[in-house]
Amino acid sequence: MAVRMDQELRESQGPWSLEWFGEPSVPGQASVPGQASGPGDPGGPAEPGGPGESVAFGAAARALGLRPREFELAVQLGEVRTVTTGLGRRVACEELRRVTAAEGFPEALVVRLRVVGTAEGAELLGISQGRLTRLARGGFFAPVRFYVNRYRAVVWLYPASELTEFAIRQPELLSGRTPPGLSAALAAGEDWRAAKWRGRRTGQLLAQTEDPWERAAVLASVLGSVELASAVADSYERAHLRELRPALVRMRPEAGAVRDVIDAVVTADDPREIRRYRAALASSLGDARRARPAPRPDAAAERPPADRTRAPGRPRSLWQKLVGGR
Repeated sequence: MAVRMDQELRESQGPWSLEWFGEPSVPGQASVPGQASGPGDPGGPAEPGGPGESVAFGAAARALGLRPREFELAVQLGEVRTVTTGLGRRVACEELRRVTAAEGFPEALVVRLRVVGTAEGAELLGISQGRLTRLARGGFFAPVRFYVNRYRAVVWLYPASELTEFAIRQPELLSGRTPPGLSAALAAGEDWRAAKWRGRRTGQLLAQTEDPWERAAVLASVLGSVELASAVADSYERAHLRELRPALVRMRPEAGAVRDVIDAVVTADDPREIRRYRAALASSLGDARRARPAPRPDAAAERPPADRTRAPGRPRSLWQKLVGGR
């Protein structure tokens, strides 16, 4: 996987020319409320590429020589940190400097972003595909992505670097007989791949926000409607959580045929996992309620129930005449 970098342009314009980004950066959009937008000037303009300046994800991806999906993965894995600004989530220019100044950039970054399926992962570790699948079902490593193939089967993808680290850490699991405990768990139908993915994905989303209601919405996003109604009795709070709920996966408009498969992946189903998310949600809701109540409609602004009484002199409909209504 090659990364195409315009080295001459970078050298001629310097490492952080705003023209090189392909769009102007936005000054004064710091991640911390009240942070100075420029050095030594709390309210003044920031220097080009200085503290507080940020760029949109597309420009950041171009600056790093990454394709959109590679950049999305870099953000999810924490390789590229983002900040919350008045324009939404963006990447600080200082963060781009940090990433490109790292040793081995860009090749080392691309290597860390490589994902593999079962066949390629098994070849990487020198084991059979069956053994890799058993280890993944046993929860020894977590998928980072998945997709649904034309047979409506879930295909899991793993960071190649994490598989390599696992092989170094636990080489005894790559050969010989499967440990009895794992064999028994697999025989009982255990499969931790979806749960491991949900744990990784919710962790990524929680790391991107400090807002207590948004954090609660992340935890609520993996609970089914019945479980959520049981965990959050207040209908206005549930509505607020649904409004803030992030998308765990990007779903294409044509994904209707596989929507039920995707829903099964993103929704917790094991009782132990559900209990953990409900406990975490209860704690997060406590923080959210102390911060501010969930929005509720103004009682004075609520529309009264529609008056269905027929006005005097108003002719009855044919249906009313037939049933003898007034």
